[in-house]
Amino acid sequence: MEHHPDIVELREHYERVTSTPRAQGIEALAVLAGLFLAASPWIVGFTAFSTLTVTCLIVGLAYTALMAGYGPAYERTHARAWAAAALGVWTIISPWVVSGSVAHGKNIVTCVIVGAVMFLLGLAAISMATITANGAAMRLGRAGRADRTGRAGHVKG
Repeated sequence: MEHHPDIVELREHYERVTSTPRAQGIEALAVLAGLFLAASPWIVGFTAFSTLTVTCLIVGLAYTALMAGYGPAYERTHARAWAAAALGVWTIISPWVVSGSVAHGKNIVTCVIVGAVMFLLGLAAISMATITANGAAMRLGRAGRADRTGRAGHVKG
């Protein structure tokens, strides 16, 4: 199955997608956003709020790990973009959700802005995966048609 012509073609297509400036830009910005979130308690200066400090550190590193592996192994990791978008949402709401009274001006602003950027970069990665999958399906003649078994694919005649 691994050497099937359709799978080989999809892998080649994914390799072409990851070498585009858009994909490389999304990956680079996502890594920077994750690293900034991880370091933000020390950069912005809200280390006194230990629960939010730990949350930012863990979520930032997790986001960086998810999105750093996005480009080199695109065909296996594009589903990670959903988790990255969810981490962006968590970052936005975290000042109000984590224990302790951590919802203060500069940490709210930092978490909301960085979380929104992370969410948007996750959506950009998701859209690339969707566009890529739809484009590959169109080229292979599988866009919206079903065979007799009800699965997407060539119509059997």
